[in-house]
Amino acid sequence: MGSHTFNEVFGATRNAWDLQVSAGGSSGGAAVALALRMLPVADGSDFMGSLRNPAAWNHVFGFRPSQGRVPLWPSLDAWMGQLSTEGPMARTVRDLARLLATQAGPDARTPLAQTAPLPPIDHLLAADAGLKALDALKGLRVGWLGDLQGHLAMEPGLLAVGEAALARLEAAGAVVEPLAPPFDPDEVWQAWLVWRRALVAPRVAGLLRQPGAREHIKPEALWEYDQAQGSALMDLVQASAVRTRFHQQLRTAFERFDVLALPSTQVWPFAVDQRWPREIAGRAMDTYHRWMEVTLYATFAGLPALSMPAGFHANGRWPAGLQLIGRAQADVELLTVAAGYEQASAALLAQPCPHA
Repeated sequence: MGSHTFNEVFGATRNAWDLQVSAGGSSGGAAVALALRMLPVADGSDFMGSLRNPAAWNHVFGFRPSQGRVPLWPSLDAWMGQLSTEGPMARTVRDLARLLATQAGPDARTPLAQTAPLPPIDHLLAADAGLKALDALKGLRVGWLGDLQGHLAMEPGLLAVGEAALARLEAAGAVVEPLAPPFDPDEVWQAWLVWRRALVAPRVAGLLRQPGAREHIKPEALWEYDQAQGSALMDLVQASAVRTRFHQQLRTAFERFDVLALPSTQVWPFAVDQRWPREIAGRAMDTYHRWMEVTLYATFAGLPALSMPAGFHANGRWPAGLQLIGRAQADVELLTVAAGYEQASAALLAQPCPHA
């Protein structure tokens, strides 16, 4: 909770590129292990960017699949708990696709899982996959959401790095256009908070039944539990109506664009001994996870999203990512775009991690 991998028992996971800053989270250890070449692939889960944020900060790929693409079992709740999903991380798109193909598939025990198998990924595994994927970028329509016209607080330099990554797509034939948010970001944020509390608070409640547990539970988790007390069923129903409208608004945007683009994070990796950023570019964060707001849109709409290495801070040590969001169930199409980007960004991706 907080997209920073640490606890009181083992301490903090340090960034693979700079040991003084955060690796992100919650799959920070997975991203670092990939960057250090300790693993060829890694799996994790993504609720509010837990595959995308650490991937961005460690210069690897992180993929949040479409809702229901990867069945989650065992689970106490098979109906509401769909905001979090398992997914793959890897250093290459080919490996990302391989692990997704292993994870994905129908499962009769999970009623909301997709019943159709993952479309074929053979074209992503061929020796000339990158060159062929470049063809997928020709005429690709990209809607650049940026910072949602100032709604998202953003540290200096991140938008520029994202735009540089988009320029590589444009050089390969993509068409990039700025896109004003086709939804009310404030309304979506408030609805998101209701859904998040409804899913997180019961898990914390289960732990609180143990004697003396409150003194040992992370304050961010306690905040989620305390915020949920007194919530009414009507709050969730109204938030669900907002979520439904938001999904339709994004669906309409995909009538004009093939993918939507955002930065993967709103901040550069922060000091490893900091719990979470209290402010961004002079704007105070009103919750411990407000600084990750950029990751919630794909989650809330149930859409596939991918974080790709985009570039580095001016200091050369802190990686950043570009986040692409695809149409519903268009997981393989999104991976194909990423494969083309990978080919167009070969020099960037080849930069060696200093601690590997």
